[in-house]
Amino acid sequence: MKYLFTSESVTEGHPDKLCDYISDSVLDECLKQDKNSRVACETLASKGEVYITGEITSKANIDIEQIARNTIKEIGYDNANLDIDYKTCKITVNISKQSSDIAMGVDKSLEDKEGENAHSEGAGDQGIMFGFACDETDEFMPLPISLSHRLAKKLTEVRKNEEIVGLRPDGKVQVTVEYDDGKPLRVDTVVLSTQHIDDKNIDELRKEVKEKIIFKVIPENLIDENTKYYINPTGRFVIGGPLGDSGLTGRKIIVDTYGGYARHGGGAFSGKDPTKVDRSASYMARFLAKNIVANGYAKKCEIQLSYAIGVARPVSIFVDTFGTETIPSTEIIGKVEKFDLTPRGIINYLDLQRPIYRLTTNYGHFGKENLPWEKIVEM
Repeated sequence: MKYLFTSESVTEGHPDKLCDYISDSVLDECLKQDKNSRVACETLASKGEVYITGEITSKANIDIEQIARNTIKEIGYDNANLDIDYKTCKITVNISKQSSDIAMGVDKSLEDKEGENAHSEGAGDQGIMFGFACDETDEFMPLPISLSHRLAKKLTEVRKNEEIVGLRPDGKVQVTVEYDDGKPLRVDTVVLSTQHIDDKNIDELRKEVKEKIIFKVIPENLIDENTKYYINPTGRFVIGGPLGDSGLTGRKIIVDTYGGYARHGGGAFSGKDPTKVDRSASYMARFLAKNIVANGYAKKCEIQLSYAIGVARPVSIFVDTFGTETIPSTEIIGKVEKFDLTPRGIINYLDLQRPIYRLTTNYGHFGKENLPWEKIVEM
């Protein structure tokens, strides 16, 4: 049976990703000075203004306003008439400390309180987290989201190195892949919208995008005479960033994960320290799913972990290999259960109390070789 599946990605200049990047930059600065920092940082960006709020408990001494301005500058936003200017935008910081009610559950787990003395920390919240992997690509990610991320990243590269002149930071990409019996067959449609300066010729832009981005990224064998391209389909994208649309931390969770190809628990990642299982358990679930596929135990794997606030051990573990397993399912579950899936166990195993989170913000949290949850081990 043939069918189409679509995923999207966005550039680092997308207003939501701008907010994610500021939040993760604040987190990293806290962790540089105090690895035990508790951070839940949220950012809102709108016309000429950035609002940073949330809860931070840390020994770190950081200048949040300056971190935000440096991040906006790094992305390339310097024009208040088109998007936002890092020099002149208003930045408001409203940060409090972590609630003592939450802290008491994280600092000392229910298991410790009941005398087990085996787990020092509980989960920072209840929640369900999913991890996924498949053998469609070398990085064990679904092809539609993999291609979308690569195109969005390439769009940013050609803007910054001026291989295509006249681009601005905001942009979005969407890729539709045709499948046949569950296997990717061809790219059916590519949608790419990029912010540009006012006097950029649209026909020239579309030609450059095809030649310098799309045809450089998508393998030739996946493109045919029926592949459709929609490049800046409205014909104009000059006003962008927070001036064109407000941005908010945590609003691109499907872009961050698997492009809708797998289920999602709902919790966002950016701005949260690793005691928040929304982030750390999602990373661990990806690590487990990837290694099940990479070790040849299945061609596709999805794992769900669920937690209760203040409780260390997962409430439930669910493994689905969609009938693609090569060894008995009970053996696969046994391999998963060998790992310490408490918050502290995950943090220690993946070494998560480091300032690595700016590396995750853009172009997906999964499929990048330099991140600890992407390492392949023998299970």
